[in-house]
Amino acid sequence: MPEPISAAGLSHARCVPCEGGVPPLGEDEARQYHEELGDDWHRVGTSRLEKEYRFIDFVEAMQFANRIGDLAEAEGHHPDLLVGWGRVKVYLWTHAADGLTKNDFILAAKISEL
Repeated sequence: MPEPISAAGLSHARCVPCEGGVPPLGEDEARQYHEELGDDWHRVGTSRLEKEYRFIDFVEAMQFANRIGDLAEAEGHHPDLLVGWGRVKVYLWTHAADGLTKNDFILAAKISEL
């Protein structure tokens, strides 16, 4: 099990570089980090996190997506984004691990603070 950390602690942690060969989290670890995230991110087993944000128009959605992009670049951990009129859907998983790692929960907490 991972060491307990609050959602605020997740948002203050830093993503660590991930090269190949890093195993994804097990179900117990993913569940614990998801509980600590403490908001409405949807977890799909140990494979990914998803969340959709709603906005009043396309411009606001794009501005938010760009803020996520800036954050992702600073953290060195990059989500998949689906941007449409008035919405941004965020998909997080660690590609090198082919599943969830602590980095995904850290970035999710930071995105939630945007």
